[in-house]
Amino acid sequence: MPHHKSAKKALIQSEKRRLRNRMFKSRVKTEIKKFFSYLDKGELEKAEAQLRLAQSLLHKGVSKGILHWKKAGNKLSKLFYKFNKVKGQVAS
Repeated sequence: MPHHKSAKKALIQSEKRRLRNRMFKSRVKTEIKKFFSYLDKGELEKAEAQLRLAQSLLHKGVSKGILHWKKAGNKLSKLFYKFNKVKGQVAS
């Protein structure tokens, strides 16, 4: 346990940040799972809308400092790759 007033405050602040970051990351994961479920069902319009939402959340996470920009970029790249792959299979 912290002994100084500033250390106690820092502990409270870091706990608040941890919970907020955890909540945000959980939401991002949920939206990505929804994207994959739409993709598996073959609902491309819904999947594309969900992909745009996930993209927005990933960019927001980077700007807030919750996610590293390279991790978000890699995640987006994989999502778009899978979406375009399925979209290409449906088109041909």
